[in-house]
Amino acid sequence: LADFKLTYFRQILFSYVVEKQKLKLVKYNKILQKYLNISIINYINFQGKYIVYESNGKGKEYNYEDKLLFEGEYLNGKRNGKGKEYSEYGQLLFEGEYLNGKRNGKGKEFVFGDTLIFEGEYLNNKRNGKGIEYYFFGKIIFKGEYLNGKRWNGKGYDEKGNIINELNDGKGLIKEYRHAGNILEFEGEYLNGERNEWKRKRILW
Repeated sequence: LADFKLTYFRQILFSYVVEKQKLKLVKYNKILQKYLNISIINYINFQGKYIVYESNGKGKEYNYEDKLLFEGEYLNGKRNGKGKEYSEYGQLLFEGEYLNGKRNGKGKEFVFGDTLIFEGEYLNNKRNGKGIEYYFFGKIIFKGEYLNGKRWNGKGYDEKGNIINELNDGKGLIKEYRHAGNILEFEGEYLNGERNEWKRKRILW
């Protein structure tokens, strides 16, 4: 019963310290860190951030202003497992899987904290494998496969859901709209997964 109470107290106190952003209470107090069964790696003087993690591998990463940048699982001090990335304003940027400190596996990208713009597979921080891109209002922009962060095989859609182009091995004719979905941004040829600026129609803004 005593061990249970101690564990419960540690969880409550640690949660309170983190959520209230009062980490200065334990940041340099090694005795309190040991009692709470947490460790703090302080990078403030070098990288403008520090990591707080528990012995079970779960942790949180903050910038020098104590703003949460990441929460998830760590292994040997690196992001490893499931986690979430945040902007310095507290908006969710990414939620997914990590390996050796990089995005690897399935994940989702967001803007404005709750607007999904991509979901799919990652390899070494880049979109790689199957994925779907979205306009801000939820309609699909592109669905298919990616290679090294580039659209590679798949179909593109306009804001009404009509198929407007198709890529095969990074090549093809394509139209691209701004995320708002109603302004044409690019119309031309794709080569090696990128816009071929030499073969495009002139678009007036």
